[in-house]
Amino acid sequence: MPARDGALTPAELSVRALPGLPEIAAGDDLAGLLLAAAGDLADGDVLVVSSKIVSKALGLVADAADREDVVRAQSVRVVAGRRTPRGFAQVVESVAGPVMAAAGVDASNTAPGTVLLLPADADGEARRLRRALRAAGAPRIAVVVSDTAGRAWRTGQTDFALGAAGLVVVDDLRGSLDAGGQPLEVTERAVADEVAAAADLVKGKASGVPAAVVRGLAAFVTDDEGPGASILLRDSGSDWFRYGHVEAVQAALGVPPGSVEPPSVLPEPLSHRVRRAVQVALVGGFRVQVDVAADGAGCTLHGDAFACGAVGQRLLVALWAEDLRGELAADGYRDGRLEATVVTAPG
Repeated sequence: MPARDGALTPAELSVRALPGLPEIAAGDDLAGLLLAAAGDLADGDVLVVSSKIVSKALGLVADAADREDVVRAQSVRVVAGRRTPRGFAQVVESVAGPVMAAAGVDASNTAPGTVLLLPADADGEARRLRRALRAAGAPRIAVVVSDTAGRAWRTGQTDFALGAAGLVVVDDLRGSLDAGGQPLEVTERAVADEVAAAADLVKGKASGVPAAVVRGLAAFVTDDEGPGASILLRDSGSDWFRYGHVEAVQAALGVPPGSVEPPSVLPEPLSHRVRRAVQVALVGGFRVQVDVAADGAGCTLHGDAFACGAVGQRLLVALWAEDLRGELAADGYRDGRLEATVVTAPG
């Protein structure tokens, strides 16, 4: 583990792109091509390589016509799904490990009609690449395989470490003291992700430069291969945001995945949103008829008292997932009916 006294923090850092790499194809000697492009690698450098060229060298190509099927096959579970003008978009837990859009299946900078898949074991690929580089004469360096993802609560994308070898991926400062002498209790610097993000400032999809060298982090470069970037993934016990808010509500109400149309990223009529909430509320076999007002501002539930009460409460929860708020009639159930009002203000 790294020292806890701040001695590992570099005073200076440099990042340089590696231009001149040819188009990578299946079976290419990626280590040899990277070593030739890198030139003067030094002991302690970190070589950051886009997952895209790793996937190309491995031949991880699929037909773009079957993209939704490919994304499904590369997904462990769906976190959130929305309809967009371009089709159905999903954020999923990928076979490769991270939670990301479309399981990392990517159509950019690939041959027309094809998509690229992420390597299933990016840490393993980083280790194999590092060994091949060392065998070809590279000094003691670390390797980070990077990819791009969005982030909860933040607009835009940034690169992160999909795989890593020979690098301290987390600088655990818990138990050390800050500059004011106060103990640090939660600070764990995600060094590998910070390295990947820094490298992306000089490489990227638009520039066609898929690799970079970060210099100045020799204190984080290790002789052994290390645990890899997979230790940065949260387990289910520490994942507070395991589902999108719509999916969390539907899961709690027992709605089978995929059985209800997902919301759209574009504005939808109130009546459409309310009918979707009613569909969610009725899951479970309740014998209740629900009439939705033409404008969506109210519902009438018909059935016995217990069923109407149960569906009414479920409807209030389902409306919340639509960013709506509902109210049940103040005088409650009468004459086999229960009235529900939809308040359009966000819940």
